[in-house]
Amino acid sequence: MLTDTKIKQAKPAEKPYKLFDERGLYLIVTPSGGKWWRLKYYHGGKEKLLALGTYPDVPLRDARERRDDARKKLAAEVDPNAERKAAKQQREDSFEAVAREWCAKFSASWVEEHTTTVIGRLEKNVFPWLGTLPIAEITAPELLTALRRIESRGAVEVARRVNQVCGAVFRYAIATGRASRDVSTDLRGALAPVVEKHHGAVTDPKEVATLMRALNGYQGSFIVRCALRFSALTFARPGEIRKATWSEIDLDNATWRISAERMKMRREHIVPLSRQAVEVLRELRPLTGSGLYVFPGNRSADRAMSENTICAALRYLGYAQGKATAHGFRSTASTLLHEMGWQSDVIERQLAHVEQNAIKGAYNRAEHLPERTRMMQAWADYLDGSEKVVPLRATA
Repeated sequence: MLTDTKIKQAKPAEKPYKLFDERGLYLIVTPSGGKWWRLKYYHGGKEKLLALGTYPDVPLRDARERRDDARKKLAAEVDPNAERKAAKQQREDSFEAVAREWCAKFSASWVEEHTTTVIGRLEKNVFPWLGTLPIAEITAPELLTALRRIESRGAVEVARRVNQVCGAVFRYAIATGRASRDVSTDLRGALAPVVEKHHGAVTDPKEVATLMRALNGYQGSFIVRCALRFSALTFARPGEIRKATWSEIDLDNATWRISAERMKMRREHIVPLSRQAVEVLRELRPLTGSGLYVFPGNRSADRAMSENTICAALRYLGYAQGKATAHGFRSTASTLLHEMGWQSDVIERQLAHVEQNAIKGAYNRAEHLPERTRMMQAWADYLDGSEKVVPLRATA
């Protein structure tokens, strides 16, 4: 029989050799110094080996316990190797394993925030209850029970989005041979209806004037004040603004070029910068220009501004969430620019909305750039004069 002392004193040789314990347990000592536990056993008339770990991670006492457990299974006509393989296969075919595999495969085409949101929702709402179950065995009632937990928090829209994600995971499992159907489709009509909500936005010209006065009078952080004004001037998506980098900015040519990787629709986007937007950036550059981000976070210059910062600043200025939001600047600009006569194609392209018509949408990223440049300058001039509610007109 082996002892701990004998195992510790075992030295590597030119070839692997074995140190035997009892009842089929032995240790292989490799030329590189590794020590591997193995159990020799017979099942179905065939000699087989079972790996029991490595020494010293698995000490002699634990190796013997693992041997005894395996021999108990053999006494019950259970092959421990086959059982281990089945357990591994079950883990690989579990909902969580398939979902993470699906996410890893397709997230390369997603923006970072979307990937974080998708996997975060699954980790919080699905994996704790369904993650370990074989995906092929999950039933519609089991999925519904998980979604009901989300609805009970009042997050009705989140429940529907999680069901959509689960549907994509089920369809991926079908395609890879690990499930036969998508049970999420059985929940049509079973989830609570979503009450449509819109991002709070100011669209009345007089209220726009009040909002601009409030932004210009913001007494908090200078970086946040600049971000507020820049948001109003460019009406880009909040995530695009807070993660803007100085390398994307060309002040001499008054353009902000956002890479496809950072855009929601995975298309590079050019934002013409008005004189006012350039002025905001020139004022800010001495403070943040040596770092990566135009609008860094309060705690670290190496991290982008928090996604809640702009909305928190609007709350500080007295605007409730239903009245004004970071995303609401887009609705404000879209509504007023349409009302004031600017072409819809120009506005939609500046909003970086993807053209649904595949042929029309195949134009290059600079489509309507001269018109967009004029529009962005006119919009900035309007905001500057909005205290007098100056009408904005689309001009050639």
